Amino acid sequence: MAGTFHYGDESLSYHVIINPLLAKKIRIHIHPNSRIEVEAPENCSPIEIEQAILKRARWIAKQLDVAKQVRAHAQPREYVSGETHFYIGRRFQLCVIESKEMPSEVKLRAGRIEITTRSTDPASVRRRLNDWYKNKSSDYFQRRLELAAGNISWIDKTPPFKLIPMKKQWGSCSPDGVIHLNPWLIRAPVDCIDYVITHELCHLREHNHSKRYYELLQRHHPNWQHVKAKLDGMAELLLAA
Repeated sequence: MAGTFHYGDESLSYHVIINPLLAKKIRIHIHPNSRIEVEAPENCSPIEIEQAILKRARWIAKQLDVAKQVRAHAQPREYVSGETHFYIGRRFQLCVIESKEMPSEVKLRAGRIEITTRSTDPASVRRRLNDWYKNKSSDYFQRRLELAAGNISWIDKTPPFKLIPMKKQWGSCSPDGVIHLNPWLIRAPVDCIDYVITHELCHLREHNHSKRYYELLQRHHPNWQHVKAKLDGMAELLLAA
């Protein structure tokens, strides 16, 4: 369900997602791509939704301005000290340390991603950072995959997975039951990572996006619509390279 409202001279569109897990409160989310999402409980009337939006119209406008500013500074990546990069949903400041004596390595330290390297050439720094993301995602995704699969009764054992860099997709499931995950997903928040993994696990039973598939996804991830919208809204920032 979608709608529009006016604030000043602007006509703004919003999308409504019904979340059966909500009791009464209507939640409003502004995603980085400026998508306005209204998360509403079941049996919430359009009038109640409109009233909630108008009540917070000023806050919505401010958040849209913030989202625009963030996107304006998101690209292009220069891979130099001071710019921010995502890791499991958090922003970390990049710190590039040039050293001929110290070993080349990448570490998380005090809110920073520190890259010690013999060359500060942006292409070299980018390669080291991306290799670090791949190593981290391999271990982290394995743990989250085991946890998600363990909570689904019809899965006998954790399926194998492969890391495949993709420009537009977060994951896929091959006909032979191998889960493919985009290593850049490691930049997303945990709930988004878990959503993608559950999404692909459900394809082990339903190899399409039919009604039965979405019923299965709803059963194992009741809040999937909101999390998907959140991930879609961050995609431009997370996939920036």
